[in-house]
Amino acid sequence: MSSPSGVEDSKEDEKGEESNRLLPLPSSAQSQSQSLRSEEDSDEVAFEAREKILIVDVEEPDSIDAVDYVPPFSWRKLWLFTGPGFLMSIAFLDPGNLEGDLQAGAIAGYSLLWLLMWATLMGLLIQMLSARVGVATGRHLAELCRDEYSNWARYILWFMAEVALIGADIQEVIGSAIAIQILSNGILPLWAGVLITASDCFMFLFLENYGVRKLEGVFAVLIATMALSFAWMFGDTKPSGKELLKGILIPRLGSKTIRQAVGVVGCVIMPHNVFLHSALVLSRKIDPQKKARVQEALTYYSIESSVALFVTFMINLFVTTVFAKGFYGTPQANSIGLVNAGQYLEEKYGGGLFPILYIWGIGLLAAGQSSTITGTYAGQFIMGGFLNLRLKKWTRALITRGFAIIPTIIVAVIFNTSEASLDILNEWLNVLQSMQIPFALIPLLTLVAKEQIMGVFKIGPVLERLAWTVAVLVILINGYLLIDFLKSEVKGLLFGISDWKWRGCICIIYHLSCFSLRYKSFKWAQLRAIGEDYLNGIELVQLAETSEH
Repeated sequence: MSSPSGVEDSKEDEKGEESNRLLPLPSSAQSQSQSLRSEEDSDEVAFEAREKILIVDVEEPDSIDAVDYVPPFSWRKLWLFTGPGFLMSIAFLDPGNLEGDLQAGAIAGYSLLWLLMWATLMGLLIQMLSARVGVATGRHLAELCRDEYSNWARYILWFMAEVALIGADIQEVIGSAIAIQILSNGILPLWAGVLITASDCFMFLFLENYGVRKLEGVFAVLIATMALSFAWMFGDTKPSGKELLKGILIPRLGSKTIRQAVGVVGCVIMPHNVFLHSALVLSRKIDPQKKARVQEALTYYSIESSVALFVTFMINLFVTTVFAKGFYGTPQANSIGLVNAGQYLEEKYGGGLFPILYIWGIGLLAAGQSSTITGTYAGQFIMGGFLNLRLKKWTRALITRGFAIIPTIIVAVIFNTSEASLDILNEWLNVLQSMQIPFALIPLLTLVAKEQIMGVFKIGPVLERLAWTVAVLVILINGYLLIDFLKSEVKGLLFGISDWKWRGCICIIYHLSCFSLRYKSFKWAQLRAIGEDYLNGIELVQLAETSEH
C-alpha cells in the first residue's frame, strides 16, 4: 500500500522541480536564496561576483564560450585588464624604497643602478608568478597556503606576513608624516602626520564602495604625481648621462656599499606584495576552467605588469641619480635620510621656480599615501586568506590599520626629536622586510610548480630553476645581512651573541625555517645533518679568517 503513494510523491516532486526550472523564482526569492547560499559558504573571497569586472569580447562575440580559442590581441581588452599591476607596483615606490634609493645614490653614487635594474626584473618575475597563481586557480596565495600547509606552517606564514606588513606600514605612515611636516613648513609634528595618514583607511573604504576601477584610477593619479615630481627633480639637478649609462650597464660592487646593495634588493621584492598581486588579479571575471581565457588573461597581465614596473624603475632611477649627483662623496652622504633629504636638496639646489623641497614633499606624500592604502588592501587578503575570518571589509581594514598605526604612533613619539635614530629605524625596517621575503617566495614557488594546483599552467622546469635561483640568491643575501646585523648592531647584548657560533646557530634556524616550508614533512635527522654541515662550513670560514690574521 505504501509503494503507490511513494511513487505519487516522487512524481509530485519531479513536477515541482520542473515547474521551478520553467518558472523562475521572483527576484526577492532569488536574492534570499543567494544570500542563504553565501551565508552557508564559509570561505572568504577576495572579490564578490558583483565586484568583478567583466571582460567582454567585442571583436569575436561568439567565442566567449570557446575553450581552446584565444582571441587576437585587443587594446581595449588590455585597458580592461590594466589596474592590478599598477596597484602592485606601488610597493616598489613606498617611502622605504625611496630611502633605499637616496642612500644608495648618496653613498654608492651611480654604481648600484645595474642592481636596481636587475632587482626590478627579479621582482617582475616573482609578481608574474603570483598573478599566474591567482588567475589559474581562481584563488589567491594566502587561501592556497591555508589549504596546502599544515596548521603550524600556516600560522608561521601568516605571522611572518603580518610582521612584514607592519614593518612596511610603519615606514609608509612615517614617510607620509614626514611629507606632511615638510609641506606644512614644520607646523604639524610627526605624530600629527601619523594620525592624518591613519585616516586613509576611511578613504580607502570610501573609494572601494565606488568600484575597483575608481580605486585603480586614484592610484594612477598618485603614480603620475610621483613620476612628475621626481622627473622634475631629475631635470633640475641634471645628473650625468654618461655615468648613468655606466651605472646601468657595468656591474660594480664595493665593500663599503654592500649594505646599500642588500637594501636595494630587499626594498624591491616586498613580501606582502607577493600575496597582494595574486588577489588583485581576481578582480577580473575569468573562469579558471577555460584554458584559453586563462592564457589570455596571463598575457595581458604580463604586459600590464611589465609596463607598471618599468614606470617604477624609472621613478626609482630618478631618485637614485638625483642624490648621486648632489651628495656622492660629500660629508652629508652618510647622514642623509628621509627626514633631512628635502632640506639637503634645498640647500644644494636652492629654491628655483618651484622650491625643490616642496617637489620632494609632494612626491613623498604621494608615495606614502598610495602605499598605505595598498598595505591596508594587502592586510585584508592576508588575514582573510590565512585565517578564513568571516568579517566585513571595513572591520578587517580597521584591524589591519590598527596593527600598524599603534606601533607607528609610539615610534613617532619616541623618535620625533632624533632624525638620525629615525633614519636608522627605517634602514633596519628594510632589513626586517628583507628577512621575511623567503616566507612568501618559497610557498609561491612551491605551489606554482604543483600540477595538482595549477594544472596545465604549472611552470616548466627552466622557469622553475630560474625562479628558485632568484629565491636562493635572495635568501643567501639575507643570511649575510643577518650575520652582519648581529655582528654590528647587537654585539654583546645577549650572552656573547657576537660570537660566530651563536651567529651561525641563529642563521641555521632562520634558513631551516625558510626551507622547511618547501616540504610538507621534514625529518629531524635531515635537520640535524644540515645543521652540522652548516656549522662545519662556518668553522672553516672562521679558521681561514684566523689564519689570515
